[in-house]
Order: sequence, then C-alpha cells, then structure tokens
Amino acid sequence: MCRLSLKPFHSDGVADTDMIDLHTVATPNGHKISIMLEEVALPYKVIPYNIFEGDQFTPEFLALNPNNKLPVIVDNDPLDGGEPITGFETGAILIYLADKTGRFLSTEARARYQAIQWVMWQMSGLGPMHGQAHHFIRYAPEDIENRYAHDRYLAEAGRLLKVMESRLAEEEYLAGDYSIADMACWPWVRATALIDISLDAMPNIRRWFENIKARPAVEVGSNIINDFRKRIVNSDKVPLTSEQWSVLFGER
Repeated sequence: MCRLSLKPFHSDGVADTDMIDLHTVATPNGHKISIMLEEVALPYKVIPYNIFEGDQFTPEFLALNPNNKLPVIVDNDPLDGGEPITGFETGAILIYLADKTGRFLSTEARARYQAIQWVMWQMSGLGPMHGQAHHFIRYAPEDIENRYAHDRYLAEAGRLLKVMESRLAEEEYLAGDYSIADMACWPWVRATALIDISLDAMPNIRRWFENIKARPAVEVGSNIINDFRKRIVNSDKVPLTSEQWSVLFGER
C-alpha cells in the first residue's frame, strides 16, 4: 500500500498516477495522515523530508505549501479527473481524504459536524499546546529562561487531556464512532510520554488509546519513517546543533 521515495521530489518530474504523494516527517502531524491513508487503503508514496537540513524551505516544496510545514499530500488521481490536487493543513487533508473515500466522516449532518468539531479542537488546541510544551521541555536550550513557558504549556496540555477524558467518559470515540477526529488526536496523545505526562489517571483516554493502537492500520501508519522518534524517545533533551536549531525554529 505504501512505498518509500528516498528523494523529496520525483527525479523525472513526472507524477505517479493513481497514487497519493505524502510529503511528510515522523511527527504526530505527519502520522495523522499516514494513519488515515492506511485506514482507507489508498495507495500512497512516502516522500520523507529532513527538516533539520531545511528540506522544507526548497522552492519546490514552497510551491506545494507556502507555509513550509509538513505534511502535504498531492492527489494524482482526484475524483474530478482533473489535474492533481495539493493539500496542506492536516485537518483539511483528513476531511479531503474522508470525502474522497466516503469513510471515517459521516455524511449525516449532525454526526459530520461532531467529528469536524473535534478535528478543529485538535488543530486549534491539543496540537498547538502540546507542541509548545514539547518545544520548551525538550528543545529549548538550558540557558534560556523558560520556566514560566514550560509550566504554562505543560499545564495547558494537561487541561486539554482532561477535556478528552471527560468526553471519552460519555462516548467510545470522540465523535461517537471511530473517525478522523480520533486519528487527529491519537498521535499527540501517544507523544505525551515524551513530556512526562502519564495517562494512568485518565482511564477513559487509556482505554481509547489502546483500542486505537490495536488497529492494524494505526500500527503501520504510526511507524512511517519513525527513525527520528526512536532517536529521541529516551532523551530528556533533543540534541540539536546550532544550525539545526536555526533551521527548525526560524532564525534562518
């Protein structure tokens, strides 16, 4: 179902047909989309990026996403039969793939809105707040005075998990049935271990997390190009050179 390209772009300049190109990196946001692609069984090619070296700033990639963020998809076989469609922003990509395949997003108005609502909650809250917690806990150099930011974002990360815990006390999945809302949130919940947040006091999230983890598509999709995560999973701080720091955090 998935095949890997070791170069960021097609060497011959010709797009594959009947396939989705997934420009990605091994982050929670990247794994949202590879999980979805595995769930809907669409053929796709993984095009990995080295964000430490600045692959995301090439003119070719900026033509796909002017915001220079990953992941991005290029659907070479859109439903309208026209030119390839490019998509960025993971919430939009999940909705696009759900509409393309007719799966994991209800067409019934109330259920559809419920799922999209939780996707937007993840995009505006869970992901950004947990991302900032990761930044100050795992990336910020020791010589930066960051205790306030560290505590602020860690507290907000915990608060948002409490919102999830409350919701999952009422429903098996965030929108009732398993949907793109769960795929959007699950990789970020997996990453809580990296910022020392335990799920032991959150039995509903723990149950939800383990049920999703057991899905074959999630097992495959959440391990796409996962070498970066494996390298840092047991590290208190992510080891970055000054050049890598500059590339990742906007100095360059």
